[in-house]
Amino acid sequence: MASSQNRTLTALVIFQNFLYPVMFRSVHVYRTEGGKEEMEEREYLFHETSNFEETGFAPVITLHKFDVSAQFVGIENGVWKCMFVYDSGRHQSTSTNASPEWLSFAENPKMEFIPTLANDLRAISELALNVEFRELSGRSSTEESGGNNIKSNQLDVKRRVPFLDLNSLPYSDSDIEENDQNASENKKRRAATKDIARLALEDLAKYFDLPIVEASKSLKVGLTVLKKKCREFGIPRWPHRKIKSLDSLIHDLQEEMQRQQEEDELAAIAVEERKRRIEYERESIEKKPFMDIQKETKKFRQDIFKRRYKARVLENQCRTLPLF
Repeated sequence: MASSQNRTLTALVIFQNFLYPVMFRSVHVYRTEGGKEEMEEREYLFHETSNFEETGFAPVITLHKFDVSAQFVGIENGVWKCMFVYDSGRHQSTSTNASPEWLSFAENPKMEFIPTLANDLRAISELALNVEFRELSGRSSTEESGGNNIKSNQLDVKRRVPFLDLNSLPYSDSDIEENDQNASENKKRRAATKDIARLALEDLAKYFDLPIVEASKSLKVGLTVLKKKCREFGIPRWPHRKIKSLDSLIHDLQEEMQRQQEEDELAAIAVEERKRRIEYERESIEKKPFMDIQKETKKFRQDIFKRRYKARVLENQCRTLPLF
């Protein structure tokens, strides 16, 4: 898994900004031929309507001490939430139920526009497949030889590959058995065919604030079935991110309104009016999930993010200034 300058990737941690969901940061740890460890931090914008781009590599998360071994999916570091962890030094990697959509090159070809992240993710995926095949080869040497054995191994590979999860590399035998058992239990808990056919847009709207994987579990339907229902209702993309973004703006405006009520009543009224418009926009998207967030709201969200980003940079600079 060598990268440029004869370095080997030993760890990769990816964070998402929960205030500005299109912004991601990754921490890459490499080991050089001389045994020296090098850490790099990069920032990316995952645009919905245009190509992904790398926007910088100045340290933010690693500005202070950063311990890769202490990271796990779901941990928060300021406004950054950990979404993916690979650490070759761990006996058991952290795991989630499924890899995020943006990690899939098949589902998300725009990953190719950010090669500094895509290449390392691809290398991790290749390593996982190599580990799987080495394990299968080792077991086949102790089993009966012949055509039946080869056929059994081929079926074993087909059974295992779909469970590949970049957040939990490599799988052990106990993990495979547990996944098989969970898959069997999930099938038993799924909704009946007639109940799936009766699913209405109002039923889906109750779970728009959840990621699509969690929504499918709450509705007790398979992910493929839920996507098919979305197409039936004209929903091109599950609106979780839009709803979550609007909820964050509503929360921020609620706090700002409470603060302004003590300082400037007119400003508080203006904030309340904007909050009411965004709440109405959220309701509209629940009824018509194919709608996009209005340009005015996007601009307002961008302004909030810029102000907070500048404030955070200024705070970090103040911390590093000498006392004398």
